[in-house]
Amino acid sequence: MPPTTLAPTGAQASQDTDALLTPAALSFLAELHTAFAHRRTPLLEERRTRSALLTRGAPLDFLPATQAVRQDRTWHIAPPAPGLADRRTELTTPPTRAAAKAALTSGAQLWTADFEDATSPSWPNILTGHLTLLDLVEGRLTAPEGHTAPTVAVRPRGWHLTERHLLVDGDPLPAPLADFGLYAFHRARRRTAPADGPYFSLPKLENHREARLWNEIFTFAERTLGLAHGTIRATVLIETVTAAFEMDEILYELRDHAAGLTAARWDYLFSLVKTVGHRPGTVLTDRSRAVMTAPYLRAWTDLLVRTAHRRGAHAIGGLTAQVLTGDAAADEAVCAAVRRDKEREAEEGFDGSWVAHPSLVPLARAAWDTTLGARPHQLERTRDDVHVTPADLLRTGRDHGRPGTETVRATLALCLRYYDAWLRGDGAPVLDGVVEDTSGAEICRAQIWQWLRHGAVDRPTVLALLDSETADLAAADPAARHREARDIFVRGALGPELPEFFTTEASTRHLTGPVARHWTYGPHGWAAATSGAEGPRAGAEG
Repeated sequence: MPPTTLAPTGAQASQDTDALLTPAALSFLAELHTAFAHRRTPLLEERRTRSALLTRGAPLDFLPATQAVRQDRTWHIAPPAPGLADRRTELTTPPTRAAAKAALTSGAQLWTADFEDATSPSWPNILTGHLTLLDLVEGRLTAPEGHTAPTVAVRPRGWHLTERHLLVDGDPLPAPLADFGLYAFHRARRRTAPADGPYFSLPKLENHREARLWNEIFTFAERTLGLAHGTIRATVLIETVTAAFEMDEILYELRDHAAGLTAARWDYLFSLVKTVGHRPGTVLTDRSRAVMTAPYLRAWTDLLVRTAHRRGAHAIGGLTAQVLTGDAAADEAVCAAVRRDKEREAEEGFDGSWVAHPSLVPLARAAWDTTLGARPHQLERTRDDVHVTPADLLRTGRDHGRPGTETVRATLALCLRYYDAWLRGDGAPVLDGVVEDTSGAEICRAQIWQWLRHGAVDRPTVLALLDSETADLAAADPAARHREARDIFVRGALGPELPEFFTTEASTRHLTGPVARHWTYGPHGWAAATSGAEGPRAGAEG
């Protein structure tokens, strides 16, 4: 077994972390790293190469090489696994202990523990999330009497991130392998039924070759952990434009392990700006105007439902992120909007949807109960009436235009406020009555970048608003990390090119803490040692 070094930043060793990071668990992570980590670099290089081609004007179309897969109506994914047949209401939150307790009494059919968009990926947060999941699988966290516990799925971090606190031969473990491996290992050891997971939700996939890699990882894990083939299941978030053109192919690659497709609007819009945002006529003026009934978004969701149902997969609608506040008038407006949204999704053929706060679970579930009744889903609605062209997916014309100053201010302010919360450890803060996550911050910074690129707003105006909003953030809370938030915004939105993700650099620059202790695993077992401290890196002013 390759030597494995664990260096937990910002968190001292404890009996709890020792129970999580056992020699056997870390050995499994080392096996995953040896088998698959070398695939990460070409995967990211392929993303960058394709992005450069699209920036230079290459067309985006359905792949001619996989036409046979799309046209073959005979293949289907595996039937729903236990706990995944009825998914009318799903709750997605950070994997904190408080969130897990709320999920257990929420009434949701499925809880997604989100390490990707809803978690500020500091090492203490990652450890806390996996310890929460360990408490669930070992029965220390259970649903109270009278409540039915939801099925659990884990959303690992994306391939663009690494976990620098888990080292194999000195190299950081890819973050998705860390999150997948820890949960899969402990869940497999403590399964309560012959085939009840582990289950996953896969973010940020851009093409079917990435789905193929995940399928190989699942097969390897099943063989290594003694699970029957097909026990591991995954729902894929369709949140990149390129993946929207390869949904059939993604399901085909994962067909023995697939559980469904989910529409993720903010990341999809962010991907749209990254992919074709340099082209004239694609400028989005305000994310609030990018409603799911916009023709290009309706084309995306219609195609998702048709593709999923033709292959026997669940189609999960968009996220509802509002929060009920206790203000009667405001809450009634939220409730009315949620009801309309869920009724629309049910009419379009979705099998369920997801919410970001447990207060909305009963409302969303009631809307789906009206449509589904006792049925677990509506997979029979294959939506053969849907015919979507590449132009349908890319035609954003109705939403383009020039934003007003207050729109720019609000967009910029949300970025700063979110970055401040993220820097302080909260990946899913409630801002203006909405649970925000990294996807909201990503589309907002991308819009600022796009407006500047196309001259929809001038740079002096953005800089003046940035100074004003940074000062307001500092004045509102003396503990705010306003300088670092400003730095993240400058690096992510004001350069000539749009960085792929703000989290890639910001995690390294701002979330690094002291290395208190590490363990080395080699042929002779474990050896504990104390390391020197590496302080947090200060952010540079832009």
